[in-house]
Amino acid sequence: MPLVTQATLWTARIQLVPLGDDHLEGEVQLDADPEVMRYLGRPRQRAEVEQAHRRRIATASVVPGLGFWAGLVAGSFVGWWILQPPERADQGPVEGQAELGYRLLRRYWRQGLASEGARELIRHGFADLGLHRIFAETMAVNLPSRATMAAVGLDYVRTFHLDFDAPLPGSEHGEVEYATTRQEWLAIRPAVVRHPVPGTHGT
Repeated sequence: MPLVTQATLWTARIQLVPLGDDHLEGEVQLDADPEVMRYLGRPRQRAEVEQAHRRRIATASVVPGLGFWAGLVAGSFVGWWILQPPERADQGPVEGQAELGYRLLRRYWRQGLASEGARELIRHGFADLGLHRIFAETMAVNLPSRATMAAVGLDYVRTFHLDFDAPLPGSEHGEVEYATTRQEWLAIRPAVVRHPVPGTHGT
């Protein structure tokens, strides 16, 4: 069986490419912004981001086809998206599942880019990679992220609590999981539409 590697994906506005060293400076900007990190943890120093960058790239070696994607709009880094295998026992089996995530530079917020990239990764996960279930998690108080999850077709599943060494404000309300299955996705999407790569005719 051939090795499945991370694909380059396209939406109407975004080119999603496998995360690489060329994107480190964008990651440094992301993780240094207190507003971006509001529901994730304290802002990170460059050395910490470099360590996180290596872990992010290594994600692509765990399950073929999954990993981090850098999002480019007109050639500029806007943030990253992810499909990664479950890491905790309460998230369920690794096979056939992936966790969806995204993080955008603040200047690209409120333009619909997070949901646009997320919808393409959901399509890719189900239509191209044959996943059975895609889920996402966030703090219960992170209403903007919860709205994005709902907008891309994920449904609320549960509220749960995790133990943190340095809990963030609002963590007492727990974390939430949203998810959808391949069957549910197909039921509301009668045809899988691919976005052609610019310069081609969709073949």
